[in-house]
Amino acid sequence: MIALIQQTVPEQNQEEVFAVFERMGSYHPTEPHWYLPLIGVDPSRQGNGYGSALMKHALMRCDRENKPAYLESTNPRNVSLYKRHGFEVLGEIQVGSSPIVRPMLRRPRSD
Repeated sequence: MIALIQQTVPEQNQEEVFAVFERMGSYHPTEPHWYLPLIGVDPSRQGNGYGSALMKHALMRCDRENKPAYLESTNPRNVSLYKRHGFEVLGEIQVGSSPIVRPMLRRPRSD
């Protein structure tokens, strides 16, 4: 990841990028968990329940294995979707001109 950032991010922005990743790491759970780094729906298909369906599918496995789920959201519009699925915002991360990153955690459900 370091090499990729060094190759693709302008040098004057790298310090901020590394600082964001460092702060993200401080929120990442240390216990066994599922990390959900990317869930996306084509913009032309958004609003039709596909994101919820993808999330439900992933969370069924988390619950079955009795493991929490963790993600980071950079899109404020998605926070309400994640909250509907039981995620809680752990904090906000912003360094310089970076977008706000919201680390979120969902404890497993046994129902």
